[in-house]
Amino acid sequence: MGGAGPSGCGPDLSRIGIAVAGRSVGANLFGAVVTYVYLQFLAPDAFGRAGPETNLWLSVVVLSAYMATTLGIGEVVLSRVFSAQWLVEARDPTAAERRRALVAPRRLTAFTATAWYGAAVLFGALNAAVGNPGVVVAHVVVGILLGGLVTTTITYLLAERQYRPVMVLALGGEPLGGKAGAIRRRLLLAWSVGSAVPLVALGVTPFEHRGHGFVSLSVSIATLAAIGLLSGYLFTATTAAAVSEPLSGVRRALDAVRRGDLSAGVAVDDPGEIGLLQADLNRMVAGLRERRRLQELFGRHVGEEVARRALAEEAVLGGRHREVSVLVVDLIGSTALAATRPPDEIVRLLNRLFGCVVEAVTAEGGWVNKFEGDGALCIFGAPEELPDHARAALRAARTLRRMLGQARRTETALDAGIGVAAGTVVAGNVGAVDRYEYTVIGDPVNEAARLSELAKSSPSRLLASATVVGAAGDEGGYWQAETETVLRGRAQATLVMAPAPDGPGLVDQPPATAGTIETV
Repeated sequence: MGGAGPSGCGPDLSRIGIAVAGRSVGANLFGAVVTYVYLQFLAPDAFGRAGPETNLWLSVVVLSAYMATTLGIGEVVLSRVFSAQWLVEARDPTAAERRRALVAPRRLTAFTATAWYGAAVLFGALNAAVGNPGVVVAHVVVGILLGGLVTTTITYLLAERQYRPVMVLALGGEPLGGKAGAIRRRLLLAWSVGSAVPLVALGVTPFEHRGHGFVSLSVSIATLAAIGLLSGYLFTATTAAAVSEPLSGVRRALDAVRRGDLSAGVAVDDPGEIGLLQADLNRMVAGLRERRRLQELFGRHVGEEVARRALAEEAVLGGRHREVSVLVVDLIGSTALAATRPPDEIVRLLNRLFGCVVEAVTAEGGWVNKFEGDGALCIFGAPEELPDHARAALRAARTLRRMLGQARRTETALDAGIGVAAGTVVAGNVGAVDRYEYTVIGDPVNEAARLSELAKSSPSRLLASATVVGAAGDEGGYWQAETETVLRGRAQATLVMAPAPDGPGLVDQPPATAGTIETV
């Protein structure tokens, strides 16, 4: 028998072989006990009319020779049946090697059955040859066949269970065809040997013991009952374990999935219905992992709120009127930077800028709608309603200004204008039927964009409309009037507000690098 593969990750075949051999010997001993009990208590003629003592010694000699022969052949069969060169070489099995691995328990069972049925033929013929009556020959044959049936059943159930680590690797996560009725066959096999055979023998016992007296009949019935109880328990327990253990693994994996652990899975160690269930569970968990990954990627692209809404509702073009606050950030000098710096440095600079934007905006309950080139559009109040959206937007703007001021200590080019406005917009899906995006459309967006342009030339780098400051409650105390101007593209003048000089928004701000505000 081979050992584990060179990687040391595969099952130890030598240990599996020893375990299978040990259980096979135990099964044969149990079958021998069943045969002896049958012949001793249920078919007393088999011993009572055994003939001369020389016949008994002849049976012992033949039995010893037969056992030695079958043990020698069994060792060869066992080593060949349970060999797996692909495991020793730490590689995937070929189709033929996979099939051999999956039928190994059945081949061992077939050899065991052949050995017992051969013994039935041999000792039946031997008893007939020495002149024993036909009833004795029949009892000997039936007793050996009964022991063989018990032995082969136990051998198959135990070998299949012991060989499961190899089956896991041989199946490779997929049952080959998923044979229907495997569980039914196991249960019927356990019933036939554990219940049907003892009950049939119990039913015919009174006819077999006519003339042997009440005591003999009672002993026979009690013996059959004991055999039925013991064998029934052993077969039922073994079969139940073969079904319940993999199902318990499936249940534990489902509990883990229910708790949100999508790393759960089970080893496919059965070629039948249980293997199909195990494989389906693994496919389901893999699908959930893929779904979660898509959700995370989708959420990173469009925002978690939009992703949740898109998954929960039917997406249609158009939108609804919403009262929101809009924050626009625009990098200063991006054109000059693109002309003087390599593209990878520009990308690194933008990633650092947008990292600050996301942190500041999400901390106040806002949503980064999109990154556009060297700028960002952020919304407070859509897609999820935010009652104090004006206050949240202004707080996020002051926080962002402080973060960018700190970042400029190591990256002087990280300078941006920030504009904040508020009002009514239409929030919804814009685009075509097969390609659209969730965004907001309305005058506050344009106003915030114009204010961010104006803020590039402001010492504070942050400007807001009087409308949004007036709706911000106590947050308005951190702001003061800066100027009144007509923004580009607008007909009416806008009262522009900036952070108050003694407000917390000016902490860690570097000196202004631009001139005074100009009407745009």
